Amino acid sequence: MIDLSTSYLGRPLANPLVCSAGPLCESLDNIRRMEDAGAAAVVLPSLFEEQITLESAYLDRHLSHGEESYAEAVSYFPDVQSYTIGPDAYLEHVRRAKAAVRIPVVGSLNGVSTGGWTGYARKIQEAGADAIELNVYYVPTDPEMSAEDVERRYVDLVRDVKASVSIPVAVKLGHTFSAPANLARRLDRAGADALVLFNRFYLPDFDLENLEVVPHLTLSSSYELLVRLHWVAILHGHVRPDLAVTGGVHTARDVLKAMMAGARAAMMTSALLQHGIEHLAAVREGLLDWMAEHEYESIRQMQGSMSYRSVRDCAAFERANYMKVLSSYSLPTGPRAAPASDLGG
Repeated sequence: MIDLSTSYLGRPLANPLVCSAGPLCESLDNIRRMEDAGAAAVVLPSLFEEQITLESAYLDRHLSHGEESYAEAVSYFPDVQSYTIGPDAYLEHVRRAKAAVRIPVVGSLNGVSTGGWTGYARKIQEAGADAIELNVYYVPTDPEMSAEDVERRYVDLVRDVKASVSIPVAVKLGHTFSAPANLARRLDRAGADALVLFNRFYLPDFDLENLEVVPHLTLSSSYELLVRLHWVAILHGHVRPDLAVTGGVHTARDVLKAMMAGARAAMMTSALLQHGIEHLAAVREGLLDWMAEHEYESIRQMQGSMSYRSVRDCAAFERANYMKVLSSYSLPTGPRAAPASDLGG
């Protein structure tokens, strides 16, 4: 009997398949279908810091300031009131989701600053959430803000949220830090119980005819998994928090790679939006088929088996791999072939 069980955020999971925060998790019916299809846990959509602070009307005044002078630039800012789930409704959604399913339900807070809004972490706990995912989506645009300032903001935020709750806290990060391994260690010391790698940054596009900034969202592909595998493999065994992969998980093979890198959970949204919630069952069956063919008895047996834990100097290993990749490319033959000196572009 093949054992797919793992553990994440202090909870045993029947398998590593977790539905990440997304529009599908706004519906209780969908959450029930996810459980039936084999999801071991779900992360609810995020409650945004902006939604909470809007109650004081501060954010509304801030976003509307200068609207008449810079109409094009103001299109960067969202209409926060357009979000369908406000703070009170969000807490009710947590309560109803917990009552609807037996699998762990993780609440999600999306914010970038310390302050009174972090008190909602306790309210999410009181609503019944098994854990909280702190989704820190922040793009530092101030030229005076140093990398140390940015990282301190993350660490302080995690410490504040941890101080307000007793349930586990996961931290969802982007991949653009200059020293991710050091930041992971600092978040570990601040009390993070899991690190979710990585957040996807959505870049807006320009509408040249209407001079507006328009949202542009594309679903992930399995190719995006590579940077996640890379950093999970580096961090495995060097930090205490559980590691989870999000972004680029579409197939059973993607899940297996995440496990071998050292992840405890593999999170999916784009694949379910593309193929439907029932795709979870197909992925689970794919895990069982591959493990039976390759004589694996359990998920735990493979976790971390392809991590960098045994590599003494990861930096030297990375440079050697970079050189190997460059030398592996074969140029097409013919008069228009380009020089092979550097493929950095």
